[in-house]
Order: sequence, then structure tokens, then C-alpha cells
Amino acid sequence: DDDDSNKGLGLLEWLGPVIPQGALVTGVKGGWKLAWRTMMTELAPSDDAGAYVRPSYGFDDTLSNDPTAKHPAMCGRYVVYVGNACPWCHRVTLTIALKGLSDAIAVVKMTDDAERASRGGWVFEQFPASARDPVFGARDLREVYDAAVMSKGPAGAPYRGRCTAPLLLDAARKTAVCNESADIVRALNDVDFVGVGQGVGQCVGQRDAEEGVVELRPAALLDEIDAWGEEVYRGLNNGVYRCGFATSQAAYERAATDVKTTLLKVEKRLSESRFLCGDKITEADVRLFPTIVRFDAVYATLFKCSNVRVADLPCVSGFMKDVYALPGVRETVDLAGYRSSYFGQLFPLNPGGIVPIGPTEADLGLGEDANRGTGDVFHRR
Repeated sequence: DDDDSNKGLGLLEWLGPVIPQGALVTGVKGGWKLAWRTMMTELAPSDDAGAYVRPSYGFDDTLSNDPTAKHPAMCGRYVVYVGNACPWCHRVTLTIALKGLSDAIAVVKMTDDAERASRGGWVFEQFPASARDPVFGARDLREVYDAAVMSKGPAGAPYRGRCTAPLLLDAARKTAVCNESADIVRALNDVDFVGVGQGVGQCVGQRDAEEGVVELRPAALLDEIDAWGEEVYRGLNNGVYRCGFATSQAAYERAATDVKTTLLKVEKRLSESRFLCGDKITEADVRLFPTIVRFDAVYATLFKCSNVRVADLPCVSGFMKDVYALPGVRETVDLAGYRSSYFGQLFPLNPGGIVPIGPTEADLGLGEDANRGTGDVFHRR
């Protein structure tokens, strides 16, 4: 026999006379499904119907323009910890890019590695130096949470709860400010950072401050922005996770239907205007872009959101290219990193650990002209 292929242990042949094939396959499937459900419960809690339930967050302070406040908006005072692959973190880095706050807020990017992390999945690399934790010298995000909690609570009292990113930290106080992405985005938008020797709104790097600070929540559009923000969150931001983390067929099908319905609604809206709330970018678009740019590369396959693709939606695809071309946004996008993290780290969804080779930025047309307008895309205050 010249066949040198790996035939495994030959269990079906050896056990066939003793255990019927059907019983053996049923037993193996049952054991695997039990292990899968156990891992899924740890990764993503679900309700009794098998639908994913997003956990709550533990820190809900905010920033203030009042210099005497607990967390005043001062340049260089804050650090935000983000995971490169995380779409919730991407909201924050996108806001920093659009508002030109790179000199006001220190961004520390973490690596997703559950085997190295003591809890959760986010760890710090030691090289380059910019990847290290600049506040506590922590090895992973759990150590940051512990240090931030112990700095304001009883000595030795560790943090209890999920160690999630993004996390906004007040480096002066060494305390956590907020770990809810929507609240961080809103805080960064609402305040005017002040630096030494500079006036309000004149922090080095704050986008075109002399023309007016970029405003993502203009007062005249608040109702529309919040309505689209909720729609995008329910149907897309959280919707793709409800697909990927569903533990029952019914829960998955409901989520997949919601995702497709919302994407088609967004496609229609973007056929009528450049952005969700008109011809200028707002917080609603900041919520939309991170999910859209990951959709075909990750969610359509790994999360089984397979009944629609962004590539087949010309207006959504054009929106993605349009936002990608804005100043600083390209640097916030890393499709290879997304694929590596999602497919390599979400073991219960991809136990083999094989990472797809695409699509790449070029495959999605990122960097190409979106042909959706050339005017100023920023509201200002």
C-alpha cells in the first residue's frame, strides 16, 4: 500500500464490531457539543434561548471641561487601552483620528492572546516600547484593572468582573475613568482638551482647531444621530455577535435576519446621503464603520452572517471607502490583524485555528476613490 496519508486511529474500523458506528458518532458529537457549550458560555454568556447577552460595564465616569473636576480634559493626562482587532475599541481610535486627538490621548494597543493573559485575552507586548503599559508596567489588562481598583479601594482588593477594552484611564490619578466604548466616544467628543500654554480647543493635534473643533454630535441632529446609533448597535454592532455567539439555531436565525435587515436599511439610507445623518460625518457613522470594515473579512464567515455581503452593497461599500480615506482613518484599520485575532483566538468558533488569507484591504477596494463627494465632511463647533 503506497498510500501514506494520515488515516487517524482507525476507530470506526476497530470499534465497529463492538460499538455501532451511529452510537460512536452520536457519543463523540455529544461530547464535543458539551465542551463547545461550556467554552461558549465562558466566552459569551447567553440566555435560556441561546441568544448572546452582552455583559454590563463597571466604570462610568466621564471627562469634564471644568479644570477642578475629578477628570478634567487636559492634554497628556489620559491613556486609552485598546485591542487592535476589537470593533468597540475601533470606535475610540476612530474618534481620536477624526478629531485629531493623537497628542491629547495616549493610545496603547494590546494583543489578543488568551493563553498569555491571566484573565480575558488582552496582553501587552514588550517590543516596541510603545506597546508596553506606560502607567503600571502591567503584563496584561487584568493587572491594569487590579491596579486601578486598588488605587482607590482597600489595599489588596483585586478587580472582580470582566477585564474588557477599551479602558480609559486617568494616568494622573491612576484610576479607571470608563470602560464603555460609547461613553468614551461621547466624552472625547464633548470636551475641549487643554494643554500647557494653550487655550481651550488648542491642544496640539486637535484637528484644525483654528477652524473649529470637530463635532460628532451637532445639536440640530441629536435625535437622528441617536436613532441611527441605536439601529446600528442593535442590528449590526451587537447583531453580528448575536450571530456568532448564538448557541441555538433559532437565536442564530433571528440575529442573522436582523443583520441583513439592518444592512439593507443602511444601504438605502446611504443611497440618499453621503453619511447616515447627511453630508457630514457624525457619531452614528463612527458606530457603523468598525462593523462594516470587518464584515466581509470576519463576520460573514466566522460569525455566519452569510446571507449578505458588504461587497454586494454598493452604497455601504462606498461609505466604507469614503471613511477609510479620511485623515488618520487608514492607520486605524488592520484587516490582517482582525483575521488573525478572530480566527486564531476565538477557539470555540474555529478550533482548527486556520486563518483565512483574505479579503485584504485591496480586495475590499480600500484606498480607491469612493466617488461620494469632495466637500468638507466635518461639523464644527
